[in-house]
Amino acid sequence: MDNRQAMGSWLSGPRAAMEDAGADFGYPGERLGLPEEGSGSIARPGRRLGALAVDWALCLLVADGLITRGYSQATGNWALLVFLALGILTVGSVGFTPGKRLFGLRVLALGTGRVQPLRAVLRTVLLCLAIPALIWDRDGRGLHDRLAGTVEVRI
Repeated sequence: MDNRQAMGSWLSGPRAAMEDAGADFGYPGERLGLPEEGSGSIARPGRRLGALAVDWALCLLVADGLITRGYSQATGNWALLVFLALGILTVGSVGFTPGKRLFGLRVLALGTGRVQPLRAVLRTVLLCLAIPALIWDRDGRGLHDRLAGTVEVRI
């Protein structure tokens, strides 16, 4: 093995090295019994980030227009509170926020399918903390989804 191969395997990470060695991890969502593509498959990061950006922009507009009446330092804090309420109310009732619906995503509880209100509260509070959402498993589920027992899928 020359230096380029050694450096390339190091940069690719442990998963790529294991796959090169013959390990089969399957596709994201396979362990959860979800399809590989199409409706019901695991939501990809691009769609999730797009939905989050839309939801955050809506919350900033609400906080800016209705609460602080002009952008100030407090607008971001109010927007986070509006985001918390939006997530709890919409995910706990219909399974998606406006941004998720726009990007064709839905949050489901594992096993039952419908997200119970307490799961929606836990998931949204952890999402507002940001760190749990940045830690993903090999299925593409954030720590906030794993702890709440939910999964974000394509509609």
